[in-house]
Amino acid sequence: MGEAERGEAAPRVWVSFYCANEHETRPSFASDVAVPDQWDCPRCGFPAGKDSTNPPAPPKTEPYKTHLAYVKERRTDEDGQAILDEALAKLRQQRAAVRAAMQSAGRG
Repeated sequence: MGEAERGEAAPRVWVSFYCANEHETRPSFASDVAVPDQWDCPRCGFPAGKDSTNPPAPPKTEPYKTHLAYVKERRTDEDGQAILDEALAKLRQQRAAVRAAMQSAGRG
């Protein structure tokens, strides 16, 4: 499909964007649209700006947190100990009930 079938291409403008890793990206835009202030660098994914001497700062990423780290944010050690004691008591009660049922059935 050539230009004759699609019509003429819109006039383009190429704009340079620079990221914190000193990569330059030159995407093209139609000349009648607003050019964004930032563009994602296709090489590293950092935000890129139009000013080569002052590119946008890379985003701060938080380190991966485990499930335990999230739980410790919400609960104190005393809360955790109380939950553990409650769960262990329930488990011991269930085991005692199974043991009693097995003894009454003559299997213990």
